[in-house]
Amino acid sequence: MHCLGAEYLVSAEEAPRQREWRPQIYRKCTDTAWLFLFFLFWTGLVFIMGYSVVAGAAGRLLFGYDSFGNVCGKKNSPVEGAPLSGQDMTLKKHVFFMNSCNLKVKGMRLDRTALCVSSCPEEQLDSLEDVQLFANTSGSFLCVYSLNSFNYTHSPKADSLCPRLPVPPSKSFPLFNRCIPQTPECYSLFASVWINDVDTLHRILSGIMSGRDTILGLCILTLALSLAMMFTFRFITTLLVNIFISLVILGLLFVCGVLWWLYYDYTNDLSIELDTERENMKCVLGFAIVSTGITAVLLVLIFVLRKRIKLTVELFQITNKAISSAPFLLFQPLWTFAILIFFWVLWVAVLLSLGTAGAAQVMEGGQVEYKPLSGIRYMWCYHLIGLIWTSEFILACQQMTIAGAVVTCYFNRSKNDPPDRPILSSLSILFFYHQGTVVKGSFLIPVVRIPRIIVMYMQNALKEQQHGALSRYLFRCCYCCFWCLDKYLLHLNQNAYTTTAINGTDFCTSAKDAFKILSKNSSHFTSINCFGDFIIFLGKVLVVCFTVFGGLMAFNYNRAFQVWAVPLLLVAFFAYLVAHSFLSVFETVLDALFLCFAVDLETNDGSSEKPYFMDQEFLSFVKRSNKLNNARARQDEHSLRNDEGTELQAVAR
Repeated sequence: MHCLGAEYLVSAEEAPRQREWRPQIYRKCTDTAWLFLFFLFWTGLVFIMGYSVVAGAAGRLLFGYDSFGNVCGKKNSPVEGAPLSGQDMTLKKHVFFMNSCNLKVKGMRLDRTALCVSSCPEEQLDSLEDVQLFANTSGSFLCVYSLNSFNYTHSPKADSLCPRLPVPPSKSFPLFNRCIPQTPECYSLFASVWINDVDTLHRILSGIMSGRDTILGLCILTLALSLAMMFTFRFITTLLVNIFISLVILGLLFVCGVLWWLYYDYTNDLSIELDTERENMKCVLGFAIVSTGITAVLLVLIFVLRKRIKLTVELFQITNKAISSAPFLLFQPLWTFAILIFFWVLWVAVLLSLGTAGAAQVMEGGQVEYKPLSGIRYMWCYHLIGLIWTSEFILACQQMTIAGAVVTCYFNRSKNDPPDRPILSSLSILFFYHQGTVVKGSFLIPVVRIPRIIVMYMQNALKEQQHGALSRYLFRCCYCCFWCLDKYLLHLNQNAYTTTAINGTDFCTSAKDAFKILSKNSSHFTSINCFGDFIIFLGKVLVVCFTVFGGLMAFNYNRAFQVWAVPLLLVAFFAYLVAHSFLSVFETVLDALFLCFAVDLETNDGSSEKPYFMDQEFLSFVKRSNKLNNARARQDEHSLRNDEGTELQAVAR
């Protein structure tokens, strides 16, 4: 994207020579080199997309394929050296594993024989006669293609070319069209190999599809709760905050209690011998421990900060007044989330195609395996960087759009006459001048997150070693450091985007200026702003709590036949993501308001020559909060002196 204008002037003679803390009419393109770099990076992503379409075969993963190189549900081309390849499988859309109760993993691949069949056997087949009868009545042949159904009961090779008896009843698995055994014992063995031990992607997708109806309902519940929470913050009062905090406390305690009760119920359940039950029990224990720790920390913070509720309500009322100047700010998460969903779907589609990009190799017995092409792993790494960088770029565009709208409304002398279309104005400024700044800021996030992912992977790898306690501790410390740096960069980026919206400067200059002015004026609003962010975080926790509780109740009904840890984790992640997408508007507006306030204090003194841009309500709120902070500081100092005096008297005696 090239810069469409070098300067934007009210008049050519009034171009300022010195940068000031004001929303400048003077604009120029910032960080253009980074925008060009992002364009080159996306050129590489487009090449990978094209390569995945040409060399990949996502149909093999989505529709399934047999052991002889045939994709089920379509007409196939023959593979040289594989006599059973190249068959027309248009009517055979399901994958049947001949020994589904005895699957083994060999080299991270299933050591099994799979066939394309027209339907899965829904009843148990105890003999070859039953297999032959099923083939004649349903047209679904469960033996290797080279054996005619008339010879199922007569051929001496039937034992090796037909499935091991008895054949368990099975049903087609959604999306992947695999025939999944339905008996508990066989299902447990099948799931432990096919779902858990072979492929993480299969595990995640199988968990999603096996509980797709429940997950869909929970996602709808999450959207409804997030909207309700957003409107709660929009029309907030002291009573609503008290009710809201009470619900958070009850939700946290209730979820913890339900998790520990489920763990106790699992330990006393006779069906715990199933692998799925043991897996669920371990996950419930992990969930219970983590939720208990989070609950304890949050309860302590709520107790410590409980006296700041009144000021927080006033803070949100001022925030809502700023939002009322540009009410469409509340709809920003919708289009951002829609763009993110579109990009993620495209990213997953390319990933699936890359994962199936392989050359067919004929193995012993005429079976076909697909070996990954050279360089695929490097493409995966490049693709992963593209996921993080592009996602952060999209989120950063939302942050800068909101910050620009808040800046436009704040630095407006006529409060009764708000500016026209501040969001469109902010979008146009971002699009024409500051895309490079957003690219540069969003690039810092993958620079920190990718090493964090590597450290987490190495930490998990060391868990299996008996003498790696010191190494695991060091990796855990590194992970915590990267996590703290990630959170700091997110806050730094937000302030840098707001400063760019004000001054039109590049990323590094904006970040430096924002850090200086916030450090200089931090005593005015740091504690109130932190508590406001904490209340918003509690809103996200409340959405996650109610969603997880609904998931626990829903998934627990089918716990003997379903490993529901993965779908529950995904639902919890989705709930937090949606809640964050909706409530982040208030966070961004809060941070932008306080930076504008700091700039206002820096450049004006409240006199008739330099009046403040802030309204009287905001100014009185800041004065009350400062008085409260000073009073508490004096009280703490007085109590400390009394303690010291008491100790001195005791010594004197």
